[in-house]
Amino acid sequence: MIVSYILLLSWTFLVLFPVYWLFVTAFKLPIDVNTGPKYLMYVDFQPSDHAWREMFVASGDLVTRPYKNTAIVGFISAVLALILGSGASYALSRFTFRPKPGLVLAFVVCAVLVILMVNLEVPWQVAVAAGLGIFVLVTLTIGRRLKGSMTNDDIAFWLISQRMLPPVAVLVPIYILFQNFGLLNTYTALIVTYTAVNLPLAIWFTRDYFKSIPIELEESAFIDGASRYQVLYKIVLPLSAPGLVATFLIVLIFAWNEYTLGLFLSGADTQTMPMLVVGQNATRGPQWWNISVLVLVMIAPVVVLSIVLERFIARGILIGAVKG
Repeated sequence: MIVSYILLLSWTFLVLFPVYWLFVTAFKLPIDVNTGPKYLMYVDFQPSDHAWREMFVASGDLVTRPYKNTAIVGFISAVLALILGSGASYALSRFTFRPKPGLVLAFVVCAVLVILMVNLEVPWQVAVAAGLGIFVLVTLTIGRRLKGSMTNDDIAFWLISQRMLPPVAVLVPIYILFQNFGLLNTYTALIVTYTAVNLPLAIWFTRDYFKSIPIELEESAFIDGASRYQVLYKIVLPLSAPGLVATFLIVLIFAWNEYTLGLFLSGADTQTMPMLVVGQNATRGPQWWNISVLVLVMIAPVVVLSIVLERFIARGILIGAVKG
């Protein structure tokens, strides 16, 4: 027991020390930061609200707008990813899909063909109709002769593989896409992109939660005359609430901390907190006191939300951990 407590206390110290260092740095003067390290308030240095006044008083509206943007984009994209992801994961856990790889490839080729026609100034209505016509023709002729099929596990792995792709690999096409639609520096571009990027995570996590719910409960409801949607809303969703809450918080953290995509898609009006934090690396070097203040303010809502939802998160993490 003594060894266990020593290991736990050591790990707790390693985890919480960066947060403590942020806290004390936020109350240091620049001279205290540059002549450090200084660890203890009122012992190594006298605390000051210099950085707080510089960020929230002297700078005017410097923090308010990015903070609001982060909250709007983060929460909306997390909710959308959870709604779409839970629907997709429920379908993958309850229905059997057998798409043929050849037809999937044909759909991709038709989509590329539509994009090429639009770039050649063909009306998009005509291009879409032509692409759908070609795909239907291929499906009715060659598609019946294609062999092989994908399973639900193959589909789930393909979805999560999209999250493995580094965002920098798709930045240029995403930027050009929103530039052509005139959506740069808008909430729409950020919300759509963040939702698409985090959707595979939502699907992957919630799929295990739905699998842990006994199928016999749904079958009993069907026997009693319940519809598929009644079973979903009255049985599946209440039972999977802990997993959905845990997934929402994880997706929210990813959206809250997203920097690379936000750097290219946002502007002065839609700048989020990660860009503001990085912006404190001025010509005079990193302003560590200002960075500490911004990071503390940035992580505070997520920490509070984690504490409030701790009961649901603990249950959600354990769902599917034991099978038998």
